[in-house]
Amino acid sequence: MADSKINHQHAREYWESIDADVNGMLGGFPYISKVDLQGSKNFLAKLGVGGKGKEKAERAVDCGAGIGRTTEGLLLNIATTVDIVEPIAKFSSTLRSKPGIGYIYTMGLESWDPSTPYDLIWNQWCLGHLTDVQLQNYLQKCAKALKTGGWIIVKENMSTNGLDVFDELDSSVTRTDGKFRDIFESAGLVLKKTEIQRGLPPELYPVRIYALQPKTP
Repeated sequence: MADSKINHQHAREYWESIDADVNGMLGGFPYISKVDLQGSKNFLAKLGVGGKGKEKAERAVDCGAGIGRTTEGLLLNIATTVDIVEPIAKFSSTLRSKPGIGYIYTMGLESWDPSTPYDLIWNQWCLGHLTDVQLQNYLQKCAKALKTGGWIIVKENMSTNGLDVFDELDSSVTRTDGKFRDIFESAGLVLKKTEIQRGLPPELYPVRIYALQPKTP
């Protein structure tokens, strides 16, 4: 299994070596940030989150936030307060004095135990650092922290060869769409909407965004 090769210490060492800027966060493709953020904004608007005339959500959390690219480019426009979960302190430190930033949790997602209710839990380009079992457990914790009517958003690269792919460079796994859907189901989540991100360079992995909510009894 590809996820059995994940080593959290190796992943942290890799990210500690990366510059705390958009170029570092996006692996040398900083120009994709604008189209990525616009795609995310449009997707949320289809869920009734954000957009013209919409009241801001009370609280969101950016998980695996890095330097806060998505927080500053999207989430602070749709939520009054945005919490941060990011294991690399030099990344999240740039956000400490920013208006609208709430709690900053300097830890990996596998260690985070949310104690605050959220309207929106955002996960982008970070879940590949969790094993399948860790990801299922993490999503179950997220579901319990979600307000009624709230959303868990997952936006991740997709493997296209039918198998999960391990990347030795940052000790992460790129999963198939089918694997994600299986894990969502096992975590007790219902997939409400999903789209492929448009406008990314063809040499990059496809990126898919999912909108999830807990199953109702």
